[in-house]
Amino acid sequence: MIKRWMLRGMMPGGIALALAAVTGLAQPQGSGRGNTKQLSPRESARADFTGYWVSVISEDWRWRMVTPAKGDFASIPFTPEGKKVGDAWDPAKDEASSDVCKAYGAAAIMRLPGRVHITWQDDSTLKIETDTGEQTRLLHFGGEPPQNLAPSRQGYTTAQWEGAERGIGIPRAGLGATREGTKSRSLEAWTTHLLPGYLRKNGFPVSGNAKVHEYFDLVAERIGQLWFVVNTIVEDPVYLQEPFVTSSNFKKQTDATGWNPRPCSAR
Repeated sequence: MIKRWMLRGMMPGGIALALAAVTGLAQPQGSGRGNTKQLSPRESARADFTGYWVSVISEDWRWRMVTPAKGDFASIPFTPEGKKVGDAWDPAKDEASSDVCKAYGAAAIMRLPGRVHITWQDDSTLKIETDTGEQTRLLHFGGEPPQNLAPSRQGYTTAQWEGAERGIGIPRAGLGATREGTKSRSLEAWTTHLLPGYLRKNGFPVSGNAKVHEYFDLVAERIGQLWFVVNTIVEDPVYLQEPFVTSSNFKKQTDATGWNPRPCSAR
């Protein structure tokens, strides 16, 4: 199992440093003595992810900005079956079947270049819309997936505000520093009930048994520029030998400039 602290080193240096500097972005309400009101996930949000964000691609350019060459599965811990299925990729067959959104599912959508728009659909559901592929993800706070839920491209995502990893005190072995305070800036999410699709746009497969685990961290530069970093962990017992872990960066925009909805493509 991937532990939360194992992902800290994956963030770009400047952003990782900025995590320690984030103060006063958003704090849970209603925690005072004598307050018995049950706050909704929206009211108790530990961070505000709403707004328009643009992906900033500073690594893995050849796999993210363009469709990789057929058979280019470098960095993916594939099983022999995964490589076999991926090597047989034929985008013309996807186009003929009108199933051109296989690379736009929850396991891969946050890695594609483009913009996201995050809003609250209601007090317990956070909505993430992408202009790339015109996809919509719903992050449900509380509860479990409904019984007999049919699989879908974005699956079913449950979410919670991540509690503080630890307070002031002796550093945990291997970390070298404490994470100060008790207010987290992170959102944790799990996605199941996915349709089979692609983990990379050149046809590397992801099965219907895959699970996606994500951590969304809100960070701020000293000049006030906001970012969020999503660490994505994909586990697939069919096509992956071990979890596939990536880290993707998004920069906050002041408005919808550049928002350009466009449909999925197979190539």
